[in-house]
Amino acid sequence: MWHRPARVCAAAVLAVLLSACAAPPAFTGDDDRIQVITTTGILADLVRNVGGDRVLADALIPDNADPHAYEPSLRDVRNTVYADLAFSNYLLLEPQAVIKALDANLRDGVPNISLAEGATKYAAEIIPLVEDTSLDTIWLGLRARGTGAARGVTRLSEVRLTATAVDGPGTLTAYLTQSFGQPDVTFDANGGTAILPPDAHTHMSWAFSEPGVYRLTLRAELAVTDDTAPVPLGEQTFTFAVGVDPHSVPGATVLGRGHADLTVDIDSGELYLYADPEGGGDHTQQRYDAGRTVIEVPAKALQEIPAGPGFRFLGRPGQQIHQLPQAVLGRHVHGEIDPHLWQDVGNAQAYTELIRDTLIGVDPPGAAEYRANADRYLRELSALDTYLTDSIAAIPVANRHLVTTHDAFGYLAHAYGIPVAGFVTPNPAVEPSLADRRKLTGTLRNLKIKAVFLEPNLRARSSTLVEVAAEQGVAVCDIYGDAFDATVHTYVAMMRFNADSLRTCLS
Repeated sequence: MWHRPARVCAAAVLAVLLSACAAPPAFTGDDDRIQVITTTGILADLVRNVGGDRVLADALIPDNADPHAYEPSLRDVRNTVYADLAFSNYLLLEPQAVIKALDANLRDGVPNISLAEGATKYAAEIIPLVEDTSLDTIWLGLRARGTGAARGVTRLSEVRLTATAVDGPGTLTAYLTQSFGQPDVTFDANGGTAILPPDAHTHMSWAFSEPGVYRLTLRAELAVTDDTAPVPLGEQTFTFAVGVDPHSVPGATVLGRGHADLTVDIDSGELYLYADPEGGGDHTQQRYDAGRTVIEVPAKALQEIPAGPGFRFLGRPGQQIHQLPQAVLGRHVHGEIDPHLWQDVGNAQAYTELIRDTLIGVDPPGAAEYRANADRYLRELSALDTYLTDSIAAIPVANRHLVTTHDAFGYLAHAYGIPVAGFVTPNPAVEPSLADRRKLTGTLRNLKIKAVFLEPNLRARSSTLVEVAAEQGVAVCDIYGDAFDATVHTYVAMMRFNADSLRTCLS
């Protein structure tokens, strides 16, 4: 196995202690420590606890950044080139740009470990990604289905969906609203291309300027590597009935609720609709022939274009359009499995054991130290797990409702018995309408919600939630999901903070 000699650096302990407030470390070719690159700060913290003095760890995604949308810097690429070991979470948590920066710049022979996949051998428990399907219009996204194993597909491969034709009485615009509210147009009258990793899907907003029947033609291709010619996967036309009777399209099956994706199958080379009209989740979806299916955009999907220059691509502020909302905020590309395993401390323990064994493989002389550090940290995590269990058990059962804007807490809910009651903003593209506001108010009243929870770096985009919560006497409290900040910069501190916040705000 690849090995690099490791000699203890006297400054390493201080570096670990000050890592939360010091400048990010710069990897070099002559450092005696094992230089470990991770994708997120949470993973880097786990590595530091196991590696101790023998390891220098850095995260590609900095604190306060959105792990789903971060674009790596030149410094990130440089550190990756010098890294002796790499850890990602994956299960499509990280954006493709981060995975590419990692996989394409590591030196040959450097171990590159996906912790979420590998930790299942250490008894990590994985659960399906459960999405809130409370919207009263269909969720519509894009999907690259299949593994592409027969074509040599890896996690660096790309599936490209290009709009080749748009036909209808007005304009069709498909766009993403990123995590801090900035829209990013994917398809419009000028075409456009969406890029997905294999076996993933993403949510989008779909806006139509006039009522009527629209047809969008998509061409798909697969780029197995950056150095090979793309493989054509076919072309298909998808039909939308916007503000009109969808049955006016002869012989068509109507999809008007639940979750659906315009899908390219990278194994078969077909394009079709993959849909779950009943909203039961990804595992209940089935194929629909795009040529015989119409996607309903009902009259109730009518809404006004918000003010502000960011949405001028849709038309004038105040102008009415029909829109299917994105439903999940952010550049949210994901697969079938919830990737946020660390919200269950038992899974963080599995990560720790995998990190320990990987470090031993890279640096055998440090085996005793890595085992001792891991044993100490596993005991600390066991105490943390008990703390979370006891804290949430102390919340009255009737009050145990987690209302949040981010679907990062399924493992927390599953492991500690605090059900996710739902997401507070059904349409992230615009400020909620009066109807949305009434629905939110009703949810808070009917469930007698004591508090709603926001990640600190997302407060700025949730003004309506804050206002409605204030009107109803509901507290708005902090909870951490994917990233640290200046207040919380270790995994243990993050999870203890979450436990305290939930207990205090819901009790």
